Amino acid sequence: MKVLKNYLYNAGYQILALIVPLITAPYISRVLHPAGVGYNAYTNSIIQYFVLMADLGIAMYGQREIAYVREDPKKMSQTFWEIQCLKFFTTTFAYFAFVIFLHVYDRYTVFLWIQSLNIIGAALDVSWLYQGVEDFKRTVLRNTMVRLLSLVLIFILIKRPSDVSLYIFIIAFSNLFGNLTLWPHLRKLLVSIKGIKLHVFKHLKFVIVMFIPQIAISIYLQLNKTMLGSMMGAKYSGFYQNSDNLVKMVLSLGTSLGTVMLPHMAAAFSKGDEDGMKRMLYRSFDMISLLAVAMAFGVAAVGYKLAPFFYGQGFGPVGPAMMIESIVIVMISWSNTIGQQYLVPTNRMKDYTISVVLGSVINLIVNFLFIRLWGLDGAMWATVLSETIVTGYQLVCTRKIFKWRQLFKNVPKYIIAGIAMFIPVFIMNVKLHPSVVTLSLEVLIGAVIYGGMIVLLRPTSLDFIFRSIKKRK
Repeated sequence: MKVLKNYLYNAGYQILALIVPLITAPYISRVLHPAGVGYNAYTNSIIQYFVLMADLGIAMYGQREIAYVREDPKKMSQTFWEIQCLKFFTTTFAYFAFVIFLHVYDRYTVFLWIQSLNIIGAALDVSWLYQGVEDFKRTVLRNTMVRLLSLVLIFILIKRPSDVSLYIFIIAFSNLFGNLTLWPHLRKLLVSIKGIKLHVFKHLKFVIVMFIPQIAISIYLQLNKTMLGSMMGAKYSGFYQNSDNLVKMVLSLGTSLGTVMLPHMAAAFSKGDEDGMKRMLYRSFDMISLLAVAMAFGVAAVGYKLAPFFYGQGFGPVGPAMMIESIVIVMISWSNTIGQQYLVPTNRMKDYTISVVLGSVINLIVNFLFIRLWGLDGAMWATVLSETIVTGYQLVCTRKIFKWRQLFKNVPKYIIAGIAMFIPVFIMNVKLHPSVVTLSLEVLIGAVIYGGMIVLLRPTSLDFIFRSIKKRK
C-alpha cells in the first residue's frame, strides 16, 4: 500500500504536469511564435549538458544509497552530506566549464546566461534524499508549487515575442526556487554528524559509473534538438520539443512508477529478498504495459490534428512527428521498468550502462542520415530506433532472470485492444474539425473502447486490479 500511495502521489503530480503545459503551451507558442519557442528549446538543450555535468549521476546514485541506509539515521545523514558536498564540487566545475564554453560559442549568449540558472538549481536539488526515504509527498508538493508559480508568472508577464528572455528566466528561476524549498525540512530528517569525518570523494568512482549512462541518456534526449537546430534551424528544435513535450507528459504517468519503485527495490535487495523483487517486477511490468500500450495508441490516434490545434498556426509538422514518437511510450516504459526497477537497484550498472550507451551511439549515427533524408520526422525515427535498442538489450541481458513469456503474457491482448481503439479514433480525428469538444470526445471514446476490450479479453492484470480494489475496500 505504501508503494501504491507513493505512486498515486507521483501520478497525481504527473497529471498536474500534464494540465499546466496544456494551459501554457498554446499561449506561449502563439505569443513567442515558432522562433521564440525554438530559441528556448535550442539553448536549453545546450545547457542540459552542463546540468548533466553538475549532477554527474548523483541523483540516481544518491537515491539508491539513501535507500540502503535509511534505517540508520546517523549513516543516512553522513551519506547525505558526503554526496551533497560532492555535488557542490561538481556543480562548481560545471559552471566553470560553462563560462569557458561561452568564450568559444558566441550565439544566443543572453539566453544561455539566463539558462545557466538551471546549473545552480542542480546544486540545490536534494529531492534524491526524499525519494530514497520514500517521502514522495514532499517532492510532489514542491513540484506542484513550482508548476503553479511558473503558470501564474507566465500569464502575467509574457505578452510579446520579445519576452523570450523573461520566459526562460521564469522557468529556470521557478525550478531553482523549488529546489530551495526542500532544504528547511532537512533539519527534521537528518541528525547531527559532529565529530564524524566526511569521506566526500569515496563516492566519486561510483558516481562516475552512474554518470556514464546519464551522459548516454542525455545524448539521445538532447542531441536530436541540438542537431536539428544546427542542421535545419532553431525552429525545428522547437518542433521537436513540442512533440516531445506532449508525448513525454503522457509517458510520465507510466514512468512515475519506476521512480517510486527504485528505493523500494533497493531496500528489498539490501535485505536479500530476490523472490520478492521478481514478483514486484513481473507485476510492475504488466501494469506498465497495460497503461503504455493504451497511451501509445491514443497519442498516435489524436496526434495528427491535436498538435497544430494545440500549438497554433505554423506548428503543423508537430502532428506527424507525435504519431511517430508515440512508439517510444511503450519502449521507454519497458526499459524504465527493467533498468530503474531492477538493474540500478541491484547494482548491475554494467548492463544498464551498455544499454543506454548503445542507444546513444545508434542515435548519433542514425541522426546524421535520417535528419538529412527526412528532417524532423527523421529525428523522430532515430529516437524510436535508439529507445528500441535500449529496451531490447536490457531484455536480452535479463533473459536468464525474467521469463519473457511471463513478462509479455498479456501484451498481445493489450495490442489488440489498442488497435481496436486506434482505428475509430484516428478516423474521427481526421474527419472532424479539431476543437476542445471533438478532441475530448475522441479521448472518451478511445478510453471506453480500450477498457471494453480489456474486459472482453480478460488479461490476468484485470483480476489483479479487481482483487486490489476489493482488498482496499
